[in-house]
Amino acid sequence: MPDVRLSNYIGGEWTASDASGVHEVLNPATTELIAQTPLGGKAEVDAAVAAARAAYNGWRRTPVVERVQPLYQLKHLLEQHADELAATVTRENGKNTAEAMGSVRRGIQMVEVAIGSPSLLMGQALEDVARGIDCTSMRQPMGVFAAIAPFNFPAMVPMWFFPFAVACGNTFLVKPSEQTPLSQQLIFKLIHDAGFPPGVLNMVHGGRDAVNAILEHPQIEGVSFVGSSPVAELVYRECGARGKRVQALGGAKNFVVVMPDAEREFTVKAIVDSAFGCCGERCLAAAVILPVGDAKDWLREGLIQEMAKVSVGDGAVAGVDMGPLITEAQRDKVLGYIEAGLAQGAELLLDGRGIDTGLPGWFVGPTLFDGVTPDMTIATEEIFGPVLCISPVADLDAALEIIHRHPLANASSIFTTGGKHARTFGYEVDAAMAGVNIGVAAPMAFFGFGGSKGSFFGDLKAHGREAYDFYTDRKVIISRW
Repeated sequence: MPDVRLSNYIGGEWTASDASGVHEVLNPATTELIAQTPLGGKAEVDAAVAAARAAYNGWRRTPVVERVQPLYQLKHLLEQHADELAATVTRENGKNTAEAMGSVRRGIQMVEVAIGSPSLLMGQALEDVARGIDCTSMRQPMGVFAAIAPFNFPAMVPMWFFPFAVACGNTFLVKPSEQTPLSQQLIFKLIHDAGFPPGVLNMVHGGRDAVNAILEHPQIEGVSFVGSSPVAELVYRECGARGKRVQALGGAKNFVVVMPDAEREFTVKAIVDSAFGCCGERCLAAAVILPVGDAKDWLREGLIQEMAKVSVGDGAVAGVDMGPLITEAQRDKVLGYIEAGLAQGAELLLDGRGIDTGLPGWFVGPTLFDGVTPDMTIATEEIFGPVLCISPVADLDAALEIIHRHPLANASSIFTTGGKHARTFGYEVDAAMAGVNIGVAAPMAFFGFGGSKGSFFGDLKAHGREAYDFYTDRKVIISRW
């Protein structure tokens, strides 16, 4: 067996983990062993936090115009290695090359926005708030922050957090998903070359023990998490009990309303791209389609035809539209949901079970159910796979009622050519990320990202201006001379 055991990056150096256990990272299309993630825990986290604390005082006192200089260099290096990074994402996660490159580009965009921190970090000032008294409000860094990242966007998601945190003057610890660690391994090689002082950015590999160590560490001021809602709620609770700041982005069940006046061909293609891009393993994927009135018939036929065109296989091969699921266990879980849909009376229009790609990986083809009622398991639980449900409704009010009843509210969209419907939807829908004629309602880096209800736990969303509120504390100085 080749030596594929990964190392941590602590205090500006690559260090071997003493962890005895490893997680075997397999290419989900070919099942080839590509890495071994050491399942580190408290000792590794303690070492990384110590390095980050040692670096903090000097970094905090570094002028912000100097702090962003390594980010300029990192952006340049990410651009140079974008193809290599996208190929790594495909190899460890399974998504096709275009999807992988899209995620890399979005991560680079985060760095671009963080480079503008000298302007975005500005505070406020007012003279003569009272006679002879002036008042100044400024943002100050807080210390060490950490991110616990998911498997589905291994290159992008950590960059939702660390560029903003370090530009604000904090130091940082990244804990990649043990399932997809190679993207961050490459990014941290570029971070090393970008010129950040030792200890400003650190990476520790691990599983549950490492997560618990991060949540419990008294010198970590705040935690950013992306994953399932039950774990997000746990992270929120554990951080809150210890006085940490926390933004915990959870799961989703995204609804798409289709009005009869929607542009048909455009709508069908946008829904298919949303539902089956990244094999459905993204928190913004369309999950339940709510066609209003007579939109049902043309939408149903259009989806059947468009989904039949989706090619499934190794995401590294040109022309493949959809790759595998991340693990055998996730594939089996998705197959279980298909069985549950059949058992509860939904009509299976397209069956993705038993698809033959000629590869040993964990594939499920595009799957479409009709006649799905709001109480069915496939309509209520997050499947995180290539399964799409059609649940017809009489009008927009009925669609909004179904959306309101669901405990998750990450993203939701409406397809219509009517301004009245679009405004009503945007005004009434629960989801904090709403789209009008948009299949994937993903905000750009200069806007905040995060859901509502059970899809988000915390007060401040990821990236955008809210990042500067999350990673700094406001200090007000009231002066009389």
